[in-house]
Amino acid sequence: MTFGFTEDQQELRSTAARFLEEKSPSAKVRELMETAEGFDEGTWKQMADLGWFGMAIPEAYGGIGYGFVEVTVLMEEMGKKLLPSPYFSSVVLGANAILNAGTEDQKKELLPGIADGSTRAALAFVEPSGKWELDSIEATASGSGDSWTISGDKSYVIDGATANLLIVAVKTPKGISLFTVDPDADGVERTPLQTLDMTRKQAKITFNNTPAKLLGSEGAGAEALTKTLDQAAAALSAEMVGGSQACLDASTTYAKERYQFGRPIGSFQAIKHKCANMLMEVEMARSAAYYAGWAAAEDPDELPLAASLAKAYCSDAYFHAAAENIQIHGGIGFTWEHDAHLYFRRAKSSEIYLGDATYHRELVAQKLGV
Repeated sequence: MTFGFTEDQQELRSTAARFLEEKSPSAKVRELMETAEGFDEGTWKQMADLGWFGMAIPEAYGGIGYGFVEVTVLMEEMGKKLLPSPYFSSVVLGANAILNAGTEDQKKELLPGIADGSTRAALAFVEPSGKWELDSIEATASGSGDSWTISGDKSYVIDGATANLLIVAVKTPKGISLFTVDPDADGVERTPLQTLDMTRKQAKITFNNTPAKLLGSEGAGAEALTKTLDQAAAALSAEMVGGSQACLDASTTYAKERYQFGRPIGSFQAIKHKCANMLMEVEMARSAAYYAGWAAAEDPDELPLAASLAKAYCSDAYFHAAAENIQIHGGIGFTWEHDAHLYFRRAKSSEIYLGDATYHRELVAQKLGV
């Protein structure tokens, strides 16, 4: 196991930090979260030019052919700046679902568009019940060969209202299967949802006898979907580490600048303890997220356990850091004008998405046979 980043990966981090500092300042985030699309097309094209979308896509399918560690680096930097972007939905969820489930011809057809940014994919898995277990899927597909239709409801689909390719998990006679759907096809109704985290758009999607194409083999969707969700948990954990670090940085900076009784509040023991505890939790979360990113790249057998460990710990660490950031800022931290609440909302949204800490701790216990 390698415990450090390569020179190229460090350069990628530096480039991403500079780019996001310019393209995702707080004012821009607030502007974009009020729009229906939720992201900036110009920034999206520039990210494509930087090659970020094809980092973990093999060269044979139009990507750059690096790996998941590079995705981990990018997600962490995006989390620091709350970048409003379909990167997570398209590159992490969409591309990996195709890589894990698709045939060779389907990968060659679908992945180049994701790699160059012309295709924005969204994975429709969770249903109105909000459960993440595969046996909660009730949407169905009927047909055979090249002629299939799907029916059912999907909720909490990240960037589902703006994606131009939908990947849908449904039940077929042979089990869980994945299908690709054109969002403009007959029988598709997409409804944007009002969400706590306005920087990450979600949608409800209804399918009513909608034409669909089978992705890979019928009944083989469970294994592909499980791996995709583990990869997504690893990536989301890295993003949560970035957000946690941003909360820690904001807290320590304010503690040095804010004076009470003629002293910076950071000199008071209560504030010192809060910052020290945050630092400890952020560093432990970082270690867990990096381990999950490494497992996603190098050790698929270790990924399920590493991903759940990281998701459980990073969910708690981010939410605690975001809450403490508000407390340290005092009254101003509770206001709409302050960015602390944006991180708090993202922390809560990320905690719930893909299953909360309790859910993933249960998965860890099951995998360890506890």
